[in-house]
Amino acid sequence: MIKLENVTKKFPGMKIPAVKDLNLEVKEGDVCVLVGPSGCGKTTTMKMINRIHEPTSGTIYIQGENALKMNPIKLRLDIGYVIQEIGLFPHMTIEENVATVPNEKKWPKDKTTKKVEDVLTLVGLDPKIYSNRYPVELSGGQRQRVGVARAMVSDPPIMLMDEPFGAVDPITRARLQNEFLRIQERMGKTIVFVTHDIDEAIKMGDTIAVMREGQLIQHATPGDLLSSPADEFVASLVGRNRSIKRLHLIRIREILDEVGRAKPATEDMSIDDIKQRIEESNIRSIMVVDRNNKLTGVIGINDLKKKTGKVATDYMEDIAESVTSDATLNDALSVMLECGEGYVAIVNEDDQYEGTITLGDLLNVVKEDS
Repeated sequence: MIKLENVTKKFPGMKIPAVKDLNLEVKEGDVCVLVGPSGCGKTTTMKMINRIHEPTSGTIYIQGENALKMNPIKLRLDIGYVIQEIGLFPHMTIEENVATVPNEKKWPKDKTTKKVEDVLTLVGLDPKIYSNRYPVELSGGQRQRVGVARAMVSDPPIMLMDEPFGAVDPITRARLQNEFLRIQERMGKTIVFVTHDIDEAIKMGDTIAVMREGQLIQHATPGDLLSSPADEFVASLVGRNRSIKRLHLIRIREILDEVGRAKPATEDMSIDDIKQRIEESNIRSIMVVDRNNKLTGVIGINDLKKKTGKVATDYMEDIAESVTSDATLNDALSVMLECGEGYVAIVNEDDQYEGTITLGDLLNVVKEDS
């Protein structure tokens, strides 16, 4: 899908090329993450793919065609582009921002409106609520979603993403990553993704291209990168705690059947039944669900001592945080550390309870992998 052959970029006044003799291939439907320290050439490489920067030498192929012989404007309109700063137009509504490329392509208005509504829904923004709002009215995470929607609206086969989730807090960032990976499972785009964060690279990439001083040091799957770093630089970038980093490669759903099927309490469950289940629980707590199995709260053993009542709703506390079953084990670990708990509740996309993962479960996975 994307192939770079002996690509070099040397900017005027620079003695050393920003990118030197780069050979890289991204297969159709793959997410290839470019990672490395600042100034290693990863963003320059991305910008050469859609010809924001022209290569000094070498050839770039897009779907088998020489990109350097394509109309650069058409090339850019056919490639989705997401940047960290998002770049939304502040004077335009969310609908108008997302419709930028379809309008440039002269799509019929009804087709554009329908597609904008579809992609806003896909990224979790109800068009009835958000279409007529302005960027200033949205949170950072919501603006990031709009940026992704804008890049996807014309259904481009290729997307370029430059630090797309770097400007939000860690938990919001994990959610955005997971939502994007969920969308990618359905859409199957070919994506070049730039980050300086090796943890994000391991989580997001089908392959990872490690760059240093404009050169490609290693291009491998996340698993191969962790098990067989090419040299000391890659080993240092990956870090020593490789077993922990492998938690990025395992989805919660993969181990949930074995460890996480703890039975919840219903909201009307009696205190005697609650006490029995908490005594049987290895976390000394029990999750509470409504009649639709949606997670509504948690009851800990100390709550039984501090409160009085007859049923679960008399004792339960709000859940600090939960994660979806398609999140990674590292996401679960991050939430536990953030909330200061030794467990985290697992839900599906509709907030229905699916189980509970504990810190002990994660440690067992790490031990098995060691």
